[in-house]
Amino acid sequence: QVQLVESGGGLVQAGGSLRVSCAGSARTFSSSAMGWFRQAPGKGREFVAAISSRSSSIYYADSVKGRFTISRDNAKNTVYLQMDSLKPEDTAVYYCAARSSPFATMAAADFGSWGQGTQVTVSS
Repeated sequence: QVQLVESGGGLVQAGGSLRVSCAGSARTFSSSAMGWFRQAPGKGREFVAAISSRSSSIYYADSVKGRFTISRDNAKNTVYLQMDSLKPEDTAVYYCAARSSPFATMAAADFGSWGQGTQVTVSS
């Protein structure tokens, strides 16, 4: 399994930007598809974005398309989520996840390793 640690969450005003990062520990990171999910208070975990191991395939939820950008640096075992034009409804705990496959998907059940989450709060 890949050990994952998120960082970069915080408080930002609506319309602002934030970048969250996720560092992976395993040598298998570069062969793993990665994803970002989020969970708002009282709601279930929802898909945000996913990227294949070589960044050839990228998927976004419709709610973040055009505002969020997922990327990865395999040399640093790190995946990023750049969030622009943030809205109060983006407030959630953001989790990164790794899949033991190079192919990206949007289903949480396909990801076997999860980080502890980082809080993102967008004020209106």
